[in-house]
Amino acid sequence: MQGKPVVTITLMVICAVFFVIQYLNPAFTRELLYAPLYTGVEPWRMLSAAFLHSPGSILHILFNLYALWFLGQGLEPQLGRLRFALLYLVSALGGSVGVLALSPINQAVVGASGAIFGLFGALLVVLLQRRASVRSVLILLAANFALGFFIPNIAWQAHLGGLLTGAACAAVLVYAPKGNKRALVQFGGLAVIVVVLCVLTAVLAGAKGLLLL
Repeated sequence: MQGKPVVTITLMVICAVFFVIQYLNPAFTRELLYAPLYTGVEPWRMLSAAFLHSPGSILHILFNLYALWFLGQGLEPQLGRLRFALLYLVSALGGSVGVLALSPINQAVVGASGAIFGLFGALLVVLLQRRASVRSVLILLAANFALGFFIPNIAWQAHLGGLLTGAACAAVLVYAPKGNKRALVQFGGLAVIVVVLCVLTAVLAGAKGLLLL
């Protein structure tokens, strides 16, 4: 258990600073956004896009910052700062893999939503592991996921990819057997998830005829 959610606050600050830069310099968005067609030549965009938001909509970043704070202040102290940071980043990667798998190759995406849905998935797993009620979380998650199908320019593909990845990461973290090797199992499990996501990326990109590095 750790106190102040330092990682959560840091992520929020990074997103806010990036949003200001995007507003002042539109080229910044073009350099960091993700679309499947960039997968082979600039794969780092699969992570960088998670720190961007639509510069034309203040509601986009405000909603994501609120969701990040709401989820992060509960999960970070329970998981620990390093584990929470890895959960967020791996979920962001999973969100981009979801876009690669289910979107046209020219569909550009920005936003922390994939990573945030990963936190939702992690919260569900944590609650289930503790045998706590998940009804309210399921309702909130279902409502937010449904928005992706009814509101334009919301990438439900990233939400799905992030959700599944976050749940997998949390399962590794909370169900790892206690003992001296618990940390090794946790970090090893996260590494396996990253490898799986990288393999999926290579396979999907190859199947879509995208140039791989």
